[in-house]
Amino acid sequence: MRKATISRKTAETDITVDINLDGTGIYDNETGVGFFDHMLDQLSRHALIDMKVRATGDLHIDDHHTVEDVGIALGQALTAAMGDKRGIVRYGSCHLAMDDALVRTALDLSARPFFIWNVELPTAKIGNFDTELVREFFQAFSTHGGITLHIDQLHGVNSHHIAEAAFKSVARALRDALETDPRKADAVPSTKGAL
Repeated sequence: MRKATISRKTAETDITVDINLDGTGIYDNETGVGFFDHMLDQLSRHALIDMKVRATGDLHIDDHHTVEDVGIALGQALTAAMGDKRGIVRYGSCHLAMDDALVRTALDLSARPFFIWNVELPTAKIGNFDTELVREFFQAFSTHGGITLHIDQLHGVNSHHIAEAAFKSVARALRDALETDPRKADAVPSTKGAL
């Protein structure tokens, strides 16, 4: 089973992430940031990655450090759980519709992080959550997960729907990329022989 546990402690946050890439989407996420927990639940459920996140952060300042550092730890956990990436499909993409929102994700588990974010959230807040933190999470996740990640908003007027469509779209693309390739389950998906 492809599993990993990452603990990350700084002066700003204390985070533990447990993931199982061969799970069924069971989640148990507590970061102290309600909307973010809801998004992590979506990521877990739709990627079929079992995920448990525990985060304590300096929420008296704002949610930024907590959200970004969970992205860092989750990316590190993904990298650790994939190992040498033998047998994975490697690439994934998804067009995901949620009411008014349509978000397209394409990704490559290449070990070469690159992040493109063409998403415009029309409000500064979703409840008490700063919408700019959606980008911060995916930037950290991409960098520390070694993911080439492109997220493009094609439609959308409601910030909650757009943000949730982004998380779900990334989840579905990630699910496809992490699947075992039935035709090449014994090989690393690269002509280099390593990723």
